[in-house]
Amino acid sequence: MTKVYASKFYTLYQSDQDRRYYIDFGQKMVKFSFCQLLALRQKIYAVSIEDHFDSDLNKHGFEILILCNKEHLFLLNTFEVLDLMEMVKYSFSLLGISSEIPLTSS
Repeated sequence: MTKVYASKFYTLYQSDQDRRYYIDFGQKMVKFSFCQLLALRQKIYAVSIEDHFDSDLNKHGFEILILCNKEHLFLLNTFEVLDLMEMVKYSFSLLGISSEIPLTSS
């Protein structure tokens, strides 16, 4: 496996043998197909970081992220969400399939 990008909390690997991507979440390694990696990007871009700083909208400052057809569930704090956003952004850029990050979530 080839390391694509490593952030403070996460590392993305690419495997040429099985044409999969792997993200090391620290306590768990999750296998992604390319389509699942795109779905992760959409989910993480849909997270409203502004809500994490408004106690009325996000009382505890956590985000629940469900991945790969409900196979994996992660509870992320604000720092982990920001780090995952950074990892996804730079990983897709390094893979040559980047797109602009929307400024506001719909």
